[in-house]
Amino acid sequence: MDPRPDNRSEIRDFLASRRAKITPEQVGLPTSGRRRVPGLRREEVAVLAGVSTEWYSRLEKGHISGVSEDVLAAVAQALRLDEDERTYLFDLAKAARPARRTPPRRKDVEVPPRVQWMLDSMTMSSAFVRNGRMDVVAHNALARAVHAPMFDSDTTDKRGRANIARFHFLDPGARHFFVDWDAAAHATVALLRAEAGREPNDRALRELIGELSTLSSEFRTQWAAHDVRIRHDGIKRLRHPEVGDLELTYHSLDLPLPNRAVHDLTIYAAEPGSPSEEALRLLASWAATQDPSRRTPRESSRD
Repeated sequence: MDPRPDNRSEIRDFLASRRAKITPEQVGLPTSGRRRVPGLRREEVAVLAGVSTEWYSRLEKGHISGVSEDVLAAVAQALRLDEDERTYLFDLAKAARPARRTPPRRKDVEVPPRVQWMLDSMTMSSAFVRNGRMDVVAHNALARAVHAPMFDSDTTDKRGRANIARFHFLDPGARHFFVDWDAAAHATVALLRAEAGREPNDRALRELIGELSTLSSEFRTQWAAHDVRIRHDGIKRLRHPEVGDLELTYHSLDLPLPNRAVHDLTIYAAEPGSPSEEALRLLASWAATQDPSRRTPRESSRD
């Protein structure tokens, strides 16, 4: 018996959602008459990918097991998938193949002390490590100070760990903390969607997605869009309760850990000489000397 979860609905909905985003004009196909569906028809995708309409229709119904990588690449090109979407499609195909043995359950991996030392050495950058489920599994003092509303939120788990997705969608204060809440929430859902493709047997991940889908209509809507993101970087604007507005540049890197686990190291920094850098200096000074659960940076600055 193949213990892998049936992912045909994810395949079907992902391919249909990508097809709906492309117009015939974008791919040089003629248009005539009224179209009953947005975007391309199945037969048009089939022509672009060099396969039969019957074959592509079967693929879009979720029957992806056994499809060659060359054909998948042709479909990805026809649908104009970006690099992250292409990776996600290949992950879905991999998950659909019959397993020769029971897939191992993914276990949480403890962050080695050397990683925490590395984080602690970054005194003017907010840095944290998260797993694919968006749990913050390690952080430095400045990350704790910068993201204080998330770490102090009731959405933390029994171990006191913050979860970025839970904070975004289940804590009303997140809409105030994240100036660009919509963009941040979209990126969070897209990262979870990519993780679900990579780790279809992660029970804890499925439970998290189920929890968010049950409790947040915004999450349900964005999850249904099937958008995918694997790498992320850019500008994050925060409205900090103690130092006011922050505009920080952030970048994320893969952080390989023991047992082939790969977590994500995210670093936030401010532009030199900017007001945000001054605010980070205040937070860094406070975080280095005070228990953040007992005193605020404003109180510390008055000493």
